[in-house]
Amino acid sequence: MRNRYFSSDPAQNSAAVALYDSVANLPLICPHGHVDPRMFADPEYSFGSPVDLLIIPDHYIFRMLYSQGIALDELGIPPLSAAAALRDHREIWRTVCANWHLFRATPTGIWLRDELADVFGIQLKLNSRNADAIYDAIEDRLSHAEFRPRALFERFNIEALATTDAATDALEHHQAIRDSGWGGRVIPTFRPDAVVNIDSAGWRANIDLLAGIAGVDVHNYAAYIRALEERRAFFKSMGATATDHAALTAYTESLTAADAGAIFGRALKGEATAKDAARFRGHMLIEMARMSSEDGLVMQMHVGSWRNHNPQVFARYGPDMGADIPIRSEFTKNLKGLLDRFGNQPDLTLVLFNLDETTYSRELAPLAGHYPILRLGPPWWFFDSWLGMTRFLDDVVETAGIYNLAGFNDDTRAYPSIPTRHDVWRRVCADWLAGQLLREFIDEEDAFEMMRALAYDLAKQTYRLDD
Repeated sequence: MRNRYFSSDPAQNSAAVALYDSVANLPLICPHGHVDPRMFADPEYSFGSPVDLLIIPDHYIFRMLYSQGIALDELGIPPLSAAAALRDHREIWRTVCANWHLFRATPTGIWLRDELADVFGIQLKLNSRNADAIYDAIEDRLSHAEFRPRALFERFNIEALATTDAATDALEHHQAIRDSGWGGRVIPTFRPDAVVNIDSAGWRANIDLLAGIAGVDVHNYAAYIRALEERRAFFKSMGATATDHAALTAYTESLTAADAGAIFGRALKGEATAKDAARFRGHMLIEMARMSSEDGLVMQMHVGSWRNHNPQVFARYGPDMGADIPIRSEFTKNLKGLLDRFGNQPDLTLVLFNLDETTYSRELAPLAGHYPILRLGPPWWFFDSWLGMTRFLDDVVETAGIYNLAGFNDDTRAYPSIPTRHDVWRRVCADWLAGQLLREFIDEEDAFEMMRALAYDLAKQTYRLDD
């Protein structure tokens, strides 16, 4: 339905439909996400079963089911001690469908329902009665060439899609995409967390990987910086336009080379403290801003998630199993070290993402409404929803305007959900702008220009995808 989710007020509904229609067919700009590039490297790539595609990779789905006492093993999630979870995928699908009522009024419920209808042409309601019929229909669709990843890329009208890749990644799948001659624009994003967070598991081994792939003997801090700069240059040569950095807090601190070197030296010997790790992480965020000011890569910061909050789930299944929980965040003081050095550079872009909504109007909008370096990323993770997006626009636009926003990105591993997520954002923006128009905060010309910017232009400009 053209007017789904819009206000029931006839005037606002009509205005929202007109605004939405003006952008509904624009290409999708996907500048940040976690789709696996392997699926585009192989023209015959198979998604596997409906469960492989829609359930196992999607923590939004299995975290809700886990909260109701359904073990992750029952959903096909393999424990670390096993090569794979030995579960029948049709039975897993039946379990999910039998419990789909848990997702009523959630964005996950909206995404999968719209995805089934718009991508797979399946109108049946998810429940036990329809479970097998839906499974069979999806399985049938996936057997056809038009449901291969490259074909869907073109059908979805994706103009550019960025993956997220470790600093130590050889980017062989991106190279294979290039070598294949296929015209889809799939580019990497440089993510150095595993070699920056000196308190993370496997950090020392990752430093060895960094040294090997960069061709630099990382025996001290200066060599470490050279290796990171080498990798950034390689990523840029492969089409990257951005970096990505995850941090519990936005704390930044500029260390002297001697102090940074001393901490790095202790880390190499396994002697770094928790305080060392926090200071080094804060320093490296400033160093990454310095590198971005030199090589032009847009810098992204995702702040405020306590990762792997459930130790039992982490021990059995590993990271990214739906147990990441938001914390309270602070930016005005924490980000000052970085902003003091680079905040006034108009040619450097730092996109901020946050999981604490209380900072939107209190800190983030005023900061972005002043510092040329800053852009606000769209509502992230738990707030990637109709209400979350609406609250975001209500809270930040009055102070920062829309032109200090970074537009939209889907930030997903669930590839078939990409057009649905963009569609929800475009509908939220249309409905919100329709309200602004009817209250005469903006006129019709403004509304249509703002609609296009929010749907397409801002993301393309922010992430320098015009090149």
